[in-house]
Amino acid sequence: MTVERARAAFVCACRLDVAVRKPGNVSVVSPGHGMDAALFVASAQAAAGPLFQPGARVGARIEGAVAASWAAAGCNTNLGIVLLCAPIAAAVERQPSARSAGELRRAIESVLGGLDAEDARAAYRAIARASPGGLGEVGDEDVRRIPSVDLRRAMVLAADRDSIARQYANGYADLFELALPLWPRGFPLTEGGDCSAPDAASRARVQRIYLGLLSRLPDSHIVRKHGDAVAQTVMRAAQGWRVRSDAGVAVDAEPAFADWDAALKAAAINPGTSADLCVATLLLAGMIDAPPGAR
Repeated sequence: MTVERARAAFVCACRLDVAVRKPGNVSVVSPGHGMDAALFVASAQAAAGPLFQPGARVGARIEGAVAASWAAAGCNTNLGIVLLCAPIAAAVERQPSARSAGELRRAIESVLGGLDAEDARAAYRAIARASPGGLGEVGDEDVRRIPSVDLRRAMVLAADRDSIARQYANGYADLFELALPLWPRGFPLTEGGDCSAPDAASRARVQRIYLGLLSRLPDSHIVRKHGDAVAQTVMRAAQGWRVRSDAGVAVDAEPAFADWDAALKAAAINPGTSADLCVATLLLAGMIDAPPGAR
């Protein structure tokens, strides 16, 4: 797996994410929260350069990608995506021969084990700049202050309240064990690094990943903005849709699915963390078991 292909897979993963209706999130068919799909694609294209900058440390990748995204979109579209994908990008550069889930997981763990205080300082600056919804004061390692620990330790301290931080703590266990099995193989990229428009089966798989995550993990973004009770309510609703999706029902064709999407947006409820985890899963899928002949 070359860095160039991994970078293309990242942009493709971001495109796939907004190509599919994911209730509460922005998609091509359903803008919301003052944003549309084009903003997310533009920020992904801008972030890809710094995120996959050869030789860069994880913190520098995060800070550079957030700055580039803000320049392109003028708002926070992808902080969680960047936080999740920066260690993956570094892992691909460190071990370009990794083509299986096990190899890539070990490479990511090696990257996480080498994070230091400078990575934490750069990540804190990026998070504070993005100022995600619901970001408040915390007792330990508040991002508005200079960190006293390395980036992984800082994430461990936040793991009980943030699903993205938990991936740093547990070596991306939720993605490798829960979400990635729902996407059986990599997606093809053209010679120019573009991905084709997703077919019905691919769209359904993206929705299954999203619903699988939203139905099992209280969405951190919802918890920060609206509290745990609302997050639990959304999670229970997602469980019903996940059962239908797992049974092969084309949930996207059901009016009630679109109604749920509209209701969440009308209430300003955005399961953004679940979408971030979905994008990172798609990136992993795009780099594992890639089709023969892929660059």
